[in-house]
Amino acid sequence: MIKILANDGIDPAGKQLLEEAGFIIDTNNIPQDELPTKLQNYDGITVRSATKVRKALIDACPNLKLIGRGGVGVDNIDVEYAKEKGIGVYNTPASSSLSVAELVFAHLFTGVRFLQDSNRKMPVEGSTKFNDLKKAYAKGIELRGKTIGILGFGRIGREVAKIAIGVGMDVLAYDLFPFNPELEIVLGGGTTVKVTVKTATQEEIIKQADFITIHTPFVDKPIIGSTEFEKMKKGAGVVNCSRGGLIDEDALITALDSGKIAFAALDVFDNEPTPRVDILTHPKISLTPHIGASTNEAQERIGLELANLIIGHFKK
Repeated sequence: MIKILANDGIDPAGKQLLEEAGFIIDTNNIPQDELPTKLQNYDGITVRSATKVRKALIDACPNLKLIGRGGVGVDNIDVEYAKEKGIGVYNTPASSSLSVAELVFAHLFTGVRFLQDSNRKMPVEGSTKFNDLKKAYAKGIELRGKTIGILGFGRIGREVAKIAIGVGMDVLAYDLFPFNPELEIVLGGGTTVKVTVKTATQEEIIKQADFITIHTPFVDKPIIGSTEFEKMKKGAGVVNCSRGGLIDEDALITALDSGKIAFAALDVFDNEPTPRVDILTHPKISLTPHIGASTNEAQERIGLELANLIIGHFKK
């Protein structure tokens, strides 16, 4: 009987599919420091972003035949080393794209109407300083007609572009690799239309976009730092629902405090799960705790896709 440890959990639909296929699925979380010993009782492990599957853990568990990642990135897995050891490595890059894209726009709508600050202050000052708050938040702007720059035009970036077009925004798209700028957008009733977005360099997006959202793989230094903030339009907004470390947080605070950029939105942070206090308390930053893929629909899609990948691997 094949045993799989779903160490960061798996949707019930995925668990059921695996059990129906004859697998034993354990969803009890094992702390990282106990995995080298306890993982030896399993044939495979699935993770999200919390559990790390590095070389030392792989070496400690010669029984391991599969590593599954519920989500897009595999930054927490030593993928090439695992493959060298004959271990199958799988992820689910498509399943969460729409959920992440919708969160980007939740943050954008929040930022342009000051919701992150008003939701903090209304419970405290709403009954005594209502008119003062009304005046303070009276300078909101609309997204329609503005330009959004998308750094990283993979699955998530493409979903962001589709929503942006629906909102009435102009789109500038950039990716490290060649990509198809044509999108197929599904309208009400199932009608589809094709739209071609404008491609741009990273430099052009930094200089021209009203809002910039990042959807790139992990890199070892920030994509947006002090140099990039200096080149941005005054009053621009930035969103990171991708990976911590892609925005220099020191430079971000400076740009916000100087008024160079109007707001930032962060779902990911340098020091997860303990982000710095000045980021968490800044009135111009909209915050969520790394929940881009955390919708019921995305988790079910991830669970089912991961389950099918696991079943397919062990059938080979």
